[in-house]
Amino acid sequence: VSCLCGSAPCLLCGCCPSTKNSTISRLLFTFFLFLGTLVSIIMIIPGVEKELHKLPGFCEGSGSVLGVQTHVDCSSFLGHKAVYRMGFAMAAFFFLFAMIMVCVRSSKDPRAAVQNGFWFFKFLVLVGITVGAFYIPDGAFTSVWFYFGVVGSFLFILIQLVLLIDFAHSWSQLWLRNAGESNAKGWYAALCVVTFIFYAASIAAIVLLYVYYTKPEGCTEGKVLISINLILCLVVSAVSILPKVQDAQPHSGLLQASLITLYTIYVTWSALANVPTQTCNPTLLVRNSTGSAMASQPLTTWWDAPSIVGLIIFILCTLFISVRSSDHPQVNKLMLTEESGTGAGSEAGAGESGLHRAYDNEQDGVAYNYTFFHLCLLLAALYIMMTLTNWYRPDESLQVLTSPWTAVWVKICSSWAGLLLYLWTLVAPLVLPDRDFS
Repeated sequence: VSCLCGSAPCLLCGCCPSTKNSTISRLLFTFFLFLGTLVSIIMIIPGVEKELHKLPGFCEGSGSVLGVQTHVDCSSFLGHKAVYRMGFAMAAFFFLFAMIMVCVRSSKDPRAAVQNGFWFFKFLVLVGITVGAFYIPDGAFTSVWFYFGVVGSFLFILIQLVLLIDFAHSWSQLWLRNAGESNAKGWYAALCVVTFIFYAASIAAIVLLYVYYTKPEGCTEGKVLISINLILCLVVSAVSILPKVQDAQPHSGLLQASLITLYTIYVTWSALANVPTQTCNPTLLVRNSTGSAMASQPLTTWWDAPSIVGLIIFILCTLFISVRSSDHPQVNKLMLTEESGTGAGSEAGAGESGLHRAYDNEQDGVAYNYTFFHLCLLLAALYIMMTLTNWYRPDESLQVLTSPWTAVWVKICSSWAGLLLYLWTLVAPLVLPDRDFS
C-alpha cells in the first residue's frame, strides 16, 4: 500500500530478487503502456467495435464521427476513433510526466518520489485522461492527430533501429568473446548458422515481395523500393567485412549486417502493405463506412501480418528500453542512460535486511534520464496507435478509411535512415580516427 499510494520502496514477492528502484519504475510505466495497448486491441476486435456505439456520446452528440455526417453509418469508424483517443490519452500521460521530471538529477529531488511511487494515483490520472479523451469533439482532431502519429512513429522506428544495432553488436561481441575464452568452435558455428538463417529469410522475403507486391506491368513504385533496399543491404553487408573495417572494429561482421538486413526487409514489407493501390497490394484493407452498401458484409479486421510483427517488435523494444542499459558507452550517451553496475551498496543493504524490495540506486545520480524515458514511451504510444490502425485515415469523401502514401514514404525513409545509421557505425572509426568508438 505504501508503494501504491506513497513513495516507499516496493516490496517484491519472495521468488524475485531485490531489484533497482529505477528498473521497477521503468517496468511499471511500461506496464501502463501495455495496458493502454491492450485496451486499444480490445476496442478494435470486430465484436467489441460494433458495440462501442452504445457508449454515451461516442457515436453521437457532435453530429459526426471523424467528420462523417449523421446520414453515414459510423460503425466502421468506431474502432479507429477509439484507438486514436486511447493513443492520445497515453501520449498526454507520458508527456505530462516528461514535463514534470525535467532536470531531475538524483532521488534526493522530491520529484523522484513521484517518479518511483504513488502508482495508484498515477493509474487514476491515466484513467481520467482516457475518459476525457473520449469526449474530445471530432472535428479536425483525427486528421491533425494522424500527423502527430506519423512523426512520432518515424522517431520511434529510429529508436528501434538504434536498439537493434546495439543488440546486434552486443550479440556478436558476446559470442566471439565466448569463442575466444573457451577455444570452442561451436560458437563460431552458431554465428555462421544464425547469420545464414537471417540472410536466407531475407532472400525469401525479397522474392515474396517481388511476387506479391509487384506485377510484370505496373507497380513501378514497389519494384523500385524493393530494389533500392536490396542494393543498400548488399552494400552494408559488403562494407561490414572490408579489411579496414575489420581492423578498426574486430567484432563487426555479417551477423549484425544480416540482422539489419532482415529488419530492413520487414520495414519494406510493412511499407508496401500500405500502398493504396489494390492491384499492387494484395493485403490492402478497405473499410467502407456507408451502412447501405456494406450492411451485409462483416467488418474488415484491422489485423494483418505486418501489424502483428510490428506489435511484437514494439513489445520487445519497449521492454528493452525498460530493463537494460547498453554495454556501449556511445549508445548509453545517445539514449541518456547510465552504464550498468551502479548501486551495489544499496543492493547489499537490501539483501541484508532479509526483504525483497526495490532499493534506491539513484542517490548519487539517476540511472536514466526521466524525461527522455517518458518521451520514448510517448513515441511508443504513437507508434502502436498507428500500427493498430494500419496507418489508415478517412479519405476525402469521409466515407472510406484508406491507406495514404504518407505511411509508405515514412516507413521507407526510416529504413534508409536505419541503414545509413548502421553504415556510420561501421565507417565512423575510419572517418574519425581520433575519437573513441569502443
